[in-house]
Amino acid sequence: MTTVGFIGSGSIGRTLARLAVGAGHQVVLSNSRGPETLVDTAEELGPRASAATSKEAAAAGDIVVVTVPVSAFPHVPAASLAGKTVIDTCNYGPERDGHIPELDRKSLTSSELLLRCVPDALLVKAFNNIFFKHLLSLARPAGAADRSYLPIAGDSAPAKAAVTEFIDSIGYSVVDAGTLADSWRQATGTPVWGTPYGPYSSEKGQPVGEDAIRAALATATR
Repeated sequence: MTTVGFIGSGSIGRTLARLAVGAGHQVVLSNSRGPETLVDTAEELGPRASAATSKEAAAAGDIVVVTVPVSAFPHVPAASLAGKTVIDTCNYGPERDGHIPELDRKSLTSSELLLRCVPDALLVKAFNNIFFKHLLSLARPAGAADRSYLPIAGDSAPAKAAVTEFIDSIGYSVVDAGTLADSWRQATGTPVWGTPYGPYSSEKGQPVGEDAIRAALATATR
């Protein structure tokens, strides 16, 4: 059993927490508004879930999921994430985050920007390319013929291994998409972002195999 801390508890965060609890993990939820706003969510998820401050969630997690707007990166509790395996689910959106010149110029990936804010964390990009409803509906047990694949990117082999194990436990297989510098291949608007799993209008989505994910990553342009 793994304890998964959540910095941010929006649609992707809550969906991952639900899948994690279903797989037997403990989850500790947090957001920017305080743990009292997450009591109902934790109760709904059951006894394996609790609510806390972001620092507490970061400290508690064997793995910590950061799922916040890119503009909130400076507020992520860096000290509490030192040495931790951290999953970055975040996507840059100038209309929400404001314009960030390095991201607009594409001289930096959003994951590399997050790493500047949490320099001692072991960061892995994952879950940013799939609609939260598809993430919930497409989970399958190991060995299922229609199991879907998700791309991950990161610089630490041990962190990638830990994230791969976690992703496997909640119903998905993994395609290694390279380093954090390569994570632009799964960023907003790329071929692997959203489209392979079907339109948002279809809540169930469609399973996607390894070859399709690899092909979508390979055809990305910057």
